[in-house]
Amino acid sequence: MTTQPFPLSPEPTPEEREAGRLLLTSQVDFLKGAVEMSHLPAADRPEVCFAGRSNVGKSSLINALTGRRNLARASNTPGRTQEINYFTAGDSHYLTDLPGYGYAEAPKPVVEKWQRLLKAYLAGRPTLRRAFVLVDMRHGIKLVDEEILTLLDRSAVPFQVVLTKADKLKASDRDAILVQVREALQKHPAAFPELVVTSSEKGDGIETLRALIAGIS
Repeated sequence: MTTQPFPLSPEPTPEEREAGRLLLTSQVDFLKGAVEMSHLPAADRPEVCFAGRSNVGKSSLINALTGRRNLARASNTPGRTQEINYFTAGDSHYLTDLPGYGYAEAPKPVVEKWQRLLKAYLAGRPTLRRAFVLVDMRHGIKLVDEEILTLLDRSAVPFQVVLTKADKLKASDRDAILVQVREALQKHPAAFPELVVTSSEKGDGIETLRALIAGIS
């Protein structure tokens, strides 16, 4: 049997599952929002970031990971929030929530400022270990996603695609989306070679993603 490129991440072991649960459901707190590189906290621990186009379900996923309904709050106006939001995960990790991209409602100067900050962050944050790029499983990887994947390649930041809203997709459509995503990722050298399929509402993939984060050092 031919091995599928970019297979789904395996189920965590009981030990990995518990490590993820302990880190992300009992030790995560909001630290600060940063609008300039000088506002970032000290680079004194590993960090992972969450990126995704507007309305991809990023806030819902972070809340599901942490078991906290309102830890990450979605903006009432997508595209308006332009901060890098930092969360502490115990004393060992930072989680960073990047503003949604690909939404044109924000004023052009605001968008340009955010793009500069994003590029500086990805290229200049020495403790950034992995970017989790969220992709709506109903739509697959779009052109706007390709832009940030290319930026991650150029910044040499390993990224892993997390497919969201899996419960909104018909089972008969799932394989075609996975083929599209796998084909799109093959041209990106920074792509981590496993996918995570999630549903914030149903809890699918949440324990797997927790374990992945807890295992990053």
